[in-house]
Amino acid sequence: MARSRLRPRGFDDLGLQRALSDRLLPFLVAAMAFLAALALAGFLAAAGLADRWQHGAEAAVTIQVPAPAAPASGTEGTGATRLARVLALLHEDPAIGAARVLSAAELDALLRPWLGAGSRRLALPLPAVIAVRLMQPSASLDRLSRVLEKAAPGTLVESHSVWAGRLTALAESLQASAAIALLVVTAVAVAVVAVATHSGLATRREAIEIVHGLGATDRYIAARFAARAMRLALLGAIAGAASVLPVLLTLTTVAAPFGRLDAPAALAIPIGGLPPLLWLSLPLLPLAAAVIGYLTAQVTVRRWLRRLP
Repeated sequence: MARSRLRPRGFDDLGLQRALSDRLLPFLVAAMAFLAALALAGFLAAAGLADRWQHGAEAAVTIQVPAPAAPASGTEGTGATRLARVLALLHEDPAIGAARVLSAAELDALLRPWLGAGSRRLALPLPAVIAVRLMQPSASLDRLSRVLEKAAPGTLVESHSVWAGRLTALAESLQASAAIALLVVTAVAVAVVAVATHSGLATRREAIEIVHGLGATDRYIAARFAARAMRLALLGAIAGAASVLPVLLTLTTVAAPFGRLDAPAALAIPIGGLPPLLWLSLPLLPLAAAVIGYLTAQVTVRRWLRRLP
């Protein structure tokens, strides 16, 4: 009872409200949380793209059949064309999941970047193009090429595995860059809290020396500073994590065509495009900032107190 009379609840004996500003530190931590959320989102997005590209592109095969309307080899008189024969062989192959002939409009869209909008008027002997989806990305294409070459000589089987490997390497490099950015942001956050704590210690040096001389332990002083830093870091990180959501939703809308086939649905409901792991990770940013603020302030204050005479 006597102790409560001497020091009322909430009494700021160290002057922490002036030592650690409730404006500058939360603002800086909010900026760090904002950048950390972007880096975390980039890391998860790059991982998702790498998985989609690797499992999607490796299972995709393009087959070009020259002179598709010509009779197939060994079927003269039956009316079977080269294209029909190739399609029949593809449908019979258990390694083929789906095979679809691209329409004239789709071919025109593919050729437009090179031949312009008037590619149909060039009267070029265009081959038939078949988009094939393999049941297993590791299926052998050499056997398929030999079978189709025998039925329709000149048929070209082109795998997308090379492009899948390049895209996967690109996504992995983006993932590594995002991880490095996250580490850098964490280091900067530690430095910001340490500098703010040092500044607060210098501002309240006389008061701290008096309290310390009256018997306050290093543990008590460090705990007071750490609690203040933890609270300010938590508030700043909550603001930073909340402010990043509109940016992430906008970026998800823009990037939807690169990661999903149902891009219109992703555009209509952009919130569904965010990875579930990101929704679970964002609330952890304020907790991580609070831990960083607490531990950094503890270490900084204890090291500073050891230097006191």
